[in-house]
Amino acid sequence: MSQAVVAAYLACALIWGTTWYAIRVCIGPGGYPTLPALALRFLIAVAILVPIAVRCRPWPKGRAWGYLVIAGVLDAAGYMLVYFGEEHVPGAVAAVLYGTQPLILALLLTATGMETITRRHIVGAVVSLAGVAVIFLDRLDVSTEQALGVAMVIASVIVSTTYSMIMKRHGQGVHGAVATTIFLGVTALVLGAVALVVEGAPEVVWPPPVAPTVALLYLAIVGSVVAFLAYFWLLGKTTLLVTSTLVFVFPLVAIATDALFERDVPLTLRAYVGAAIVLGGLGVSLRRT
Repeated sequence: MSQAVVAAYLACALIWGTTWYAIRVCIGPGGYPTLPALALRFLIAVAILVPIAVRCRPWPKGRAWGYLVIAGVLDAAGYMLVYFGEEHVPGAVAAVLYGTQPLILALLLTATGMETITRRHIVGAVVSLAGVAVIFLDRLDVSTEQALGVAMVIASVIVSTTYSMIMKRHGQGVHGAVATTIFLGVTALVLGAVALVVEGAPEVVWPPPVAPTVALLYLAIVGSVVAFLAYFWLLGKTTLLVTSTLVFVFPLVAIATDALFERDVPLTLRAYVGAAIVLGGLGVSLRRT
């Protein structure tokens, strides 16, 4: 495995593993309102991606445009659920819950006939869902709001899994940077429209809050642009089996980040046990046969 592949893998793991905490900093006390923060994140990302995408080929044709738009709308819905969920739960919890996406994707692919799953996938899914239940009960004991946050993140996983299926079936043959730009561009437009309807015209705050603004720029430039470009490059240089192991690393990075920096909603011992069960289920499902 080349040093460039290792560097891209570590970049994706470290960037996406820390974005969960960055979201809480961005929208936490003294930070930006949730919907404007979301819209700004993707507007900044798209502004950076457009000059890159216009030089790339091929672009989508015909109905592929429609599917990319649908996927972008679902992405907006998924991110709204994640951000509102992270108003109530630590980033580590959200990252662990999002690690169940490959299992949910496998189940939905089987239900739609696109792919089949093995007994190993079923066992892994059951184990991981048991871990999710432990985390949910742990957060419910802390507060009803945190339990609601867990439910929102799980709903986001289902939504994002749905658009992943759309991209898998209908996004082939489109350059990665082009697909990402259209996909995130639709996401930004939807989030911007929702923010204007719900929040109204944004108030200009000057000087902007330092930590939330740094977190916002990190999410937009590093978490959206750099990470996505590195991930698409990695997909072209290695196998899906290798990239799928990233779902193990994200929660570990997020848990370590929260352990170092999270002070508002720290994890309990039972939440760590639930996280270990979820990761164990993923290990059963993704291990080599």
